[in-house]
Amino acid sequence: MTLTDTVALIKDRIRDVPDFPRPGIMFKDITPLMKDQALFRLAIEQIIDRFRNDQIDYVVGIESRGFIMGAPIAYGLQTGFVPVRKPGKLPYDTLRQEYQLEYGSDALEIHNDAIEAGRRVLIVDDLLATGGTVLATTDLVRKLGAEVVAAAFLVELSFLGGRERVTARDLDIFPLVTF
Repeated sequence: MTLTDTVALIKDRIRDVPDFPRPGIMFKDITPLMKDQALFRLAIEQIIDRFRNDQIDYVVGIESRGFIMGAPIAYGLQTGFVPVRKPGKLPYDTLRQEYQLEYGSDALEIHNDAIEAGRRVLIVDDLLATGGTVLATTDLVRKLGAEVVAAAFLVELSFLGGRERVTARDLDIFPLVTF
């Protein structure tokens, strides 16, 4: 199956949920895709294949669907997995970074000893919207002295301008599908 065929199947399994989490937001729900074992596996394998030769040391997954995507990608790349979470969710000393998203603001945290300086990191999340969460995560990883090789997403919502914001900050991205 070609990447084009895979992308078409993936797009078909992502449903729109209007007015979630707030009025005016069209939420892209990936749970139907995750329910389809063969297609979910294919999506994960496409991302693994893209980064297989990039000498990734850690996959950093952004709460919460980035955990769902990131853990199997880390397994496939034979790397460690590092979670980035909302404030107060990690049990050890953390670094914190605030960010804006399409419907408000929030913050993310990472353990201050999660990644050693000089390591190569792939950031993973389910969706690139405005770029706020991935930029905050990039800032956290860079504060630890690590190199962010790229960020991978299942979905990019191009109309929200995240690509422009993220690439303007010297971050390469790989979205599997774009709406």
